[in-house]
Amino acid sequence: MDQAEFARAREKFEHEVRTRLPGAPIAGVELRRYGDAPEIEPGELLAKIFIALPEGTDPADMTARRQAGVAFGREHRESLQELRKALGVHSSGMGLVDVNFPNTDLASDRGPVVHMTIKAGRSPALGLGDPPLTAVMARLGPEDLETLDTLIAAGIASSRAEAVRWALARIRERPAYEQVRARSREIEDLKSQF
Repeated sequence: MDQAEFARAREKFEHEVRTRLPGAPIAGVELRRYGDAPEIEPGELLAKIFIALPEGTDPADMTARRQAGVAFGREHRESLQELRKALGVHSSGMGLVDVNFPNTDLASDRGPVVHMTIKAGRSPALGLGDPPLTAVMARLGPEDLETLDTLIAAGIASSRAEAVRWALARIRERPAYEQVRARSREIEDLKSQF
């Protein structure tokens, strides 16, 4: 997963949390990937929701942390289940709240943490994994077929369909494509005025 894709996934994770847990006492969210921490396996993401402690609570007070974690889990149980399902969380349990200091960082003033392990390639809510595909029939000439087959032979794609998707993705990356999209929307707006 490249840096831009991970940044988008992180933004989408925060959006999902804020949307599904509105008004919840959340001190922050964090999405980490393989290489960020030893407990994260290749192909996995570690999602964390830091629960805000009541104002004036000593972060080192384990009883207060436990009470805040239990209250959060009880009050937001259904929303957490929906969030886990949307994210494609694969670990067992309910994303139980960890009242201990995250990563044994005793200087942390963040409260208890909800941990969720996500398969990096299987989270549509984060824009990861294969989106629903639509079959499209196309008639291609010999040169176009040769181009697709060259992409397959080079190991860029494993099928002609995947080679077409790869080529379309390269077009979307070009700055001119966004200009074409903007013009297309302008034309659609003009058409709707008739």
